Amino acid sequence: MTMADDRQERIRNRAHQIWLQEGQPAGHHERHWHQAAADVDQEDAVGKSAAKKASGAGKAKAAPKEAKAATKASKPRKVAAK
Repeated sequence: MTMADDRQERIRNRAHQIWLQEGQPAGHHERHWHQAAADVDQEDAVGKSAAKKASGAGKAKAAPKEAKAATKASKPRKVAAK
């Protein structure tokens, strides 16, 4: 199954859910299809955003400013010879 086929199947299932939730009204199939397509697109966008954030989660983060300042302050200073 291609990605396009998978998307169509997801839209079809979502449109059916919407139709059932609305009491199975006749003549609203286009509205249900468009709403379902928007829902699937939104789910995909949220999924991509979450995946992007998760892939960055393993990266090392910079130390907070307080930790950097404490490290700097604890280093001995060189004193110039007279």
